Amino acid sequence: MRKLLIYLKDYKKETVLAPLFKMLEATFELFVPLVMAAIIDRGIRQEDTGYVLRMGLLLAALGFIGLLCSVTAQYFAAKAAVGFSTKLKSALFDHIQSLSFTEIDTLGTSTLITRMTADVNQVQNGVNMVLRLFLRSPFIVFGAMIMAFTIDVQSALIFVVTIPLLAVVVFGIMMITMPMYRKVQAGLDVVLSVTRENLTGARVIRAFHKEEEETGKFKERNDKLANLQLSVGKISALTNPVTYIIINAATIILLYTGAVRVDEGSITQGQVVALVNYMSQILVELVKLANLIITITKALACANRIEAVFEVSSSMQWEAVKSANAAMENVPAIEESGIDKSEPKIKKELAVEFSHVHLTYAGAGAESLCDIDIEVPKGQTVGVIGGTGSGKSSLVNMIPRFYDATRGVVRVDGRDVKNYGMEELRQKIGVVLQRAVLFRGTIRDNLLWGRAEAADEELWAALEIAQAKEFVEAKEGGLDAYVAQEGRNLSGGQRQRLTIARALVAKPEILILDDSASALDYATEAALRMALKKLSPETTVFIVSQRASSIQHADQIIVLEDGEMAGLGTHEELLSNCEVYQEIYYSQFEKQTAMQN
Repeated sequence: MRKLLIYLKDYKKETVLAPLFKMLEATFELFVPLVMAAIIDRGIRQEDTGYVLRMGLLLAALGFIGLLCSVTAQYFAAKAAVGFSTKLKSALFDHIQSLSFTEIDTLGTSTLITRMTADVNQVQNGVNMVLRLFLRSPFIVFGAMIMAFTIDVQSALIFVVTIPLLAVVVFGIMMITMPMYRKVQAGLDVVLSVTRENLTGARVIRAFHKEEEETGKFKERNDKLANLQLSVGKISALTNPVTYIIINAATIILLYTGAVRVDEGSITQGQVVALVNYMSQILVELVKLANLIITITKALACANRIEAVFEVSSSMQWEAVKSANAAMENVPAIEESGIDKSEPKIKKELAVEFSHVHLTYAGAGAESLCDIDIEVPKGQTVGVIGGTGSGKSSLVNMIPRFYDATRGVVRVDGRDVKNYGMEELRQKIGVVLQRAVLFRGTIRDNLLWGRAEAADEELWAALEIAQAKEFVEAKEGGLDAYVAQEGRNLSGGQRQRLTIARALVAKPEILILDDSASALDYATEAALRMALKKLSPETTVFIVSQRASSIQHADQIIVLEDGEMAGLGTHEELLSNCEVYQEIYYSQFEKQTAMQN
């Protein structure tokens, strides 16, 4: 929690004023029993109506001033807590954005969502409650005990025994429940993960008639969470009855002792009432303190989970952006696993180079890519084909450095991708991922992600190459037509074409199409391939596909099988000497038709 308190530094005034006004309210509250005692002992006993009215007005004034102090404290506490959570969410979001795909895969999307929403809100509630009650409740408890001593020492000794006993109960329950609340939050992660999977995969679940099975899975995890919450709730629920028993027992003893002391003439009836009022104040404040402890316990558990995300650092370290002259210099040699990674002078003719590249995902038991060694000259169109899980996406994901090679070197324009600044590298590369992702807004908003300063003429040119111009023109508003979240108001093919256009707007030197035409019909895909040939001669294109027709006209084709390179060459070369490529091709085309092609 301490590490998170830096986000309160801009609210120092509020964090001081909120508890200060609460202390003022508490101070006025501590004088109320003394005024009540004076009313009973002097006003009522002596039948002095004027005195009763004056003291009544004083009580009303104390209540009104206390109310003003309370409202002011609530304002400052809320301002500090909400401001704190706003800054914390922003910092957490920025940190998550800085993580590489490896860390995000390891942590899990559902966990990150929970920690950015429910956990931060719980911490916000904790900060709010601490500013309001953390000083006020102990102040009233010990203040009431001190005030009791000013009335009668013998009776006040009951307070001395009662308060530590209550503290043992409250803090003992807190120590037991704190680790249990951590488990509750972890269980919430699991339930959220299952919910997210079911919502995103609702169509697949219905298609395979798995509703009952998925409902059963959800019920099992939800029941487990409910049982955890019930367990911790039962223990937390002991706080109120146990504290009430202790307080009421102390009140009974206090009344008995007070009655004896009144008979002895040591104290007055009004003073006994004041002592009982102080005991009641202690009861109320300890109940508040118990609830505060529960809130703090939850907040601390959530704060630790948030801190755990902040402690995860990106496995990718990016270089500072280098000048063009610096880029031409040799990079010091790096030796790893016997591979010479020394940077040669930039080979201008090569766009991308994989030098004995291996890739193992975090937590994976085996390599996803093994000893990939390829050179891709500038301006070439490269096809990447292979079966499901062969490593096609893994291969191209290392070019923009979404993942780092565990061994070997990936070079872009002759430089190791690890020696680029993030912005410098990503400006060279346009990526269209397997899943077409669009954001809520307009078509123009989505296209300008490619390049914010692009003119409308450039947007239309990119749409034309992506074969999206026709359907965009047909939409009401054209470029300003509305796009729902994830492009739900568009067909799969329309989404894919818009994501291709978005990448083209950036005018990248390297364009990666990762199975991004799977939803297109053959005619549209063929028109797209023809249009891509009209790009700048310096533009290098990687086309990842499971369709042989999509990549057969590429300058060179990379064939992958189980993470290894099974073949490399043109369509004709592979068709004559690569069994894996032959199997893929002939499974999609009849042999006679294939030979005619």
